[in-house]
Amino acid sequence: MQKSTTKTKIEKLEARLKAAKKQAAAEAKAAKAKKAAELAAAEAKKAQIVGTYVMAQMQAHGIGAATLAFEGVQFADWLTVSDDRVLFGLAPLQS
Repeated sequence: MQKSTTKTKIEKLEARLKAAKKQAAAEAKAAKAKKAAELAAAEAKKAQIVGTYVMAQMQAHGIGAATLAFEGVQFADWLTVSDDRVLFGLAPLQS
């Protein structure tokens, strides 16, 4: 009878350990996902801020999307999605 009780205790402890490992893995996964979401949100905010700055400077200096360039790359050439080009008053690309 002692052997059966010891076996039952071991089985219960193993089950608790398995559950604790599963919980720890779930918490680690959630923490990783939260950090990834925070990084993505920060990158999106940075892009929005830079875009707002560039657009303000374009407006202040009368620069259009057709003439905007940075480091020798024309903005109009960089835009390769027709719908995006239309947003800036540029002609859509020919398919």
